[in-house]
Amino acid sequence: MFTGLIREIGTVKSYKNNILSIRSKHKAKRGDSIAVNGVCLTVIKVNSDGFDLEVADETRSIVPPEKFQGKVHIEPAMKMDDRFEGHIVQGHVDCIGEIVKITERENGTDFIIKVDPKIIAHIIPKGSITIDGISLTVNDVYDDSFRITIIPHTLKNTLIKHYKVGTKLNIETDVFARYIDHILAHRSAKKSMSWEDVDTMQMTY
Repeated sequence: MFTGLIREIGTVKSYKNNILSIRSKHKAKRGDSIAVNGVCLTVIKVNSDGFDLEVADETRSIVPPEKFQGKVHIEPAMKMDDRFEGHIVQGHVDCIGEIVKITERENGTDFIIKVDPKIIAHIIPKGSITIDGISLTVNDVYDDSFRITIIPHTLKNTLIKHYKVGTKLNIETDVFARYIDHILAHRSAKKSMSWEDVDTMQMTY
């Protein structure tokens, strides 16, 4: 589990086949889970200047190669005794979004992000969303897009300052919205759900 708070900007050394090599100050251990641009990956090798991670075929089928190039957002998995901030992030990318409009405001910058209309039901006004691993708040939701406002602190300390119209983004919707939608969809086929059903459902995420 992650929080959507970026701990470091890492650098991709190489990405070949399914192995992603990152230069990072974080002292990882083999087997650790680390989110790279919001994608939960497993450390398979520790190097003197960072670590290597394995990218599963399913992830490669969803996440475009450019999200594993250049500078990337890094967040190690949350520890049990950590202070909880941000929101609950799983590191599971639901879809790839695209910036279609950027508007500068007095104390922030608005981004309109287009997504697959099928996931709009999981994007809640004033709810949480993860974009390239960053925990953000949704302002408005439209038929096939949504609006967020990035404050100057976030703009300065993340890679968002380099984003432009056309930039592709890893999108993870709110886990609770997905749970609720899944429950409601299955109630049409069953009158009620047992705790065993709920446990099985949770294991699929």
